[in-house]
Amino acid sequence: MKWESVIGLELHVQLATRSKIFSGAANRFGESPNTLACAVDLGLPGVLPVANEEVIRMAVMFGLAVDASIAGQSVFARKNYFYPDLPKGYQISQYELPIVSAGRVQIQVDGTTREIGITRAHLEEDAGKSVHEGFTGSTGIDLNRAGAPLIEIVSEPDLRSAGEAVALMKKIHALVRYLEISDGNMQEGSFRCDANVSIRPAGESGLGTRTETKNINSFRFVEQAINYEIDRQIGLVEAGQEVIQETRLFDPDRNETRPMRGKEEANDYRYFPDPDLPPVVIDNDYIESVRRQLPELPEQKQQRFMETYGLSEYDSSYLVANRETADYYEAAVVAAPEQPKLVANTVMGVLSASLNRENLDIKDSKVSADKVGNLVIRIADGTISNKIGKQVFESLWEGGGDVDDIIEKQGLKQVTDSSEIGRLVDEVIAGNEAQVQQYRNAAPEKRGKMIGYFVGQVMKKSKGKANPKQVNLLLAEKLEK
Repeated sequence: MKWESVIGLELHVQLATRSKIFSGAANRFGESPNTLACAVDLGLPGVLPVANEEVIRMAVMFGLAVDASIAGQSVFARKNYFYPDLPKGYQISQYELPIVSAGRVQIQVDGTTREIGITRAHLEEDAGKSVHEGFTGSTGIDLNRAGAPLIEIVSEPDLRSAGEAVALMKKIHALVRYLEISDGNMQEGSFRCDANVSIRPAGESGLGTRTETKNINSFRFVEQAINYEIDRQIGLVEAGQEVIQETRLFDPDRNETRPMRGKEEANDYRYFPDPDLPPVVIDNDYIESVRRQLPELPEQKQQRFMETYGLSEYDSSYLVANRETADYYEAAVVAAPEQPKLVANTVMGVLSASLNRENLDIKDSKVSADKVGNLVIRIADGTISNKIGKQVFESLWEGGGDVDDIIEKQGLKQVTDSSEIGRLVDEVIAGNEAQVQQYRNAAPEKRGKMIGYFVGQVMKKSKGKANPKQVNLLLAEKLEK
């Protein structure tokens, strides 16, 4: 039997406000345990929460960016459950009346564009964190994160593969960073994913029993966890067993999910409106004021890159995948305005490889955008070849300095003297008589590939400095004689 997977994501995005959602405590990462939890976060007697207006603005901004409905009135509710890292015994969230609903996001997977529904995006406070490292036979509790502002983004069960789930996750990750409502730092827990997975016979419209894999904090782990869960559920059903509705955890070391607890239903949480918080009322004037604050979004930027710089869909998609890369590219184009394609190739090629090699973000690049632009100018005007350009880039990466100084000091200027290149071509032809004869005996349509051998030999003799275009022309001319 053929099976189809049905996947929905719940993305927990920590908002980049200075203070927490219902208190004035600092919203920061990396402080000593339990130094940022105030009386309101702990729910001590006599305290009252007050909603942070900035989280409202950020939620509305996200809703507008995904073409969603913004509620004229939304309500905070108490979600009741008992866990050591939840000191109040309840979490303030939104349930029946969320601030954002009925949005949509487009993703591309394997050249196919799909529209994925966003069921809702609601505001809530984060819980604390259970700490296991450094404790033997016990668990520590760090409440610094308690009360941190979150927007939980819930997708429709429209996803059909782990690849689509990752594409949606990346799209929303890029979007919240473009909007500057979150830093999206997965290592610090600012962007976390719960994956709901079920299976059904291909072609059916009903939904199978789902499991929820909690708190996955990397794109790779999301893909691995979903694929494992799909295979596990298919194996159970085909063996005549039932899938149990439950919450699971992903173990990346073993590449498997394992049970955490039974999956709760909404009525298990005994939601009711928080009596200490009034409804959030938003009018059209406020919504329009937030709309005017929206930056250029990824799809808009991609279209502009294609129209303004003549880039392909692939190149522009790569460059706008995160805001920092797009900004870096445009800054480099300012330095080399006549060469937008060559700038794109450099950013996507040697720069990207260097960043990946040292596991750096582009904001931490050792080569500034204007120097990439200057390097591109020297390649474009024939001062150096593409190959030598990579060598110059490595020198910039390792020691800084100026493009022209590096070219001058290392003697890397491209050889364009026709007589000098002609001499090298003559030497290569004279030293490769057998290959020359094979070339001359070959059919004309095969000679294009064969000439590459001779080009390589000339470039080797010139230590990569000979102008490749001139080398090709002279070789084609002299090999015909």
